[in-house]
Amino acid sequence: MIRTLLHVLVLFLAWGSHAHAEVKVSVLEFSNLPNWTSDAKSDARTAFLETCPDLKSNDWTAICAVGQHTTDADKFFEALFKLIKIETADPSLLTGYFEPELQASRIKTGRFVYPIYQKPTELPKRGRWLTRAEIEDSKVMENRGLEIAWLDDPVDLFFLHVQGSGRLRMQDGTIVRIGYAAKNGHKYRSVGKELVAQGVYNEHQVSASVIKNWVKRNPAVGRKLLQHNDSYVFFREISNIPNHRGPKGAMNRSLFPMRSIAVDPEFIPLGAPVWMTMDGKEPLNRLMIAQDKGSVIKGAQHADIFVGSGPKAGKDAARIKNSGSLYVLLPIKRALALSRG
Repeated sequence: MIRTLLHVLVLFLAWGSHAHAEVKVSVLEFSNLPNWTSDAKSDARTAFLETCPDLKSNDWTAICAVGQHTTDADKFFEALFKLIKIETADPSLLTGYFEPELQASRIKTGRFVYPIYQKPTELPKRGRWLTRAEIEDSKVMENRGLEIAWLDDPVDLFFLHVQGSGRLRMQDGTIVRIGYAAKNGHKYRSVGKELVAQGVYNEHQVSASVIKNWVKRNPAVGRKLLQHNDSYVFFREISNIPNHRGPKGAMNRSLFPMRSIAVDPEFIPLGAPVWMTMDGKEPLNRLMIAQDKGSVIKGAQHADIFVGSGPKAGKDAARIKNSGSLYVLLPIKRALALSRG
């Protein structure tokens, strides 16, 4: 039975806090979940075991140890976890992201002219640095040996910054993987919304391909459009992940397609299992693992689904934009303590 709290809690969670955030917490039974028994959860258990050794508190450590020796995924999750649903005034939003694969060059050529940069030494650990426009227009990064590689399209570079990781297919056929290293401290601003605000497109018309084609047709104005997003990401080369594994998420472990999600750690602890129900033309009921985060993922009911790597994953990810519900699985004592406020 659902046991909804009769009051609104102000959460100060062990894994983070939203000061003054009014949050409603509900405790549920697994039998309340739609289609709980329909999902084959062995893949979710595998994903959970990838990152649970990094969870250091005693309750998580004990669950992780049991998970290493159990084969019945359903019983494992049902016996050792309790369900909670955390809600705020913000609406639910479920989206998708992917690891792009891009054509690149180790050196600057007539075709490959857009650099992917490493983190500069003067980047502050906290606070804001130069904006995207200031970085690009001042040429502060040039001639310092900070280029990892060069791309042939400015929009591909822009969305690489949004995704935070990628595969680079070099001109000699080799694959180089890169991951997030740091950012300039500025908040992400949507260029799609800016196109809508300017009256260029209606909201339902905007997509990554539409933005790419518009910038290609309008290179000078397109440059300014991309610079509307002040946020700028720096990368690092990653050499210890086999090509068949997913990119590293915020927990510094490989992500699992359609099992790993990015969440707001202020509400959902990294490493926790999360039951997701997604509305829309292609509804989804599946156990996910919170193994990543993103600067644009905000709120208790907002998650980004890692779809996979490459062009097909990119197309699939672009189609995901639906409402739904997230239910967090926590160690039993932790969940009950939270429910009591």
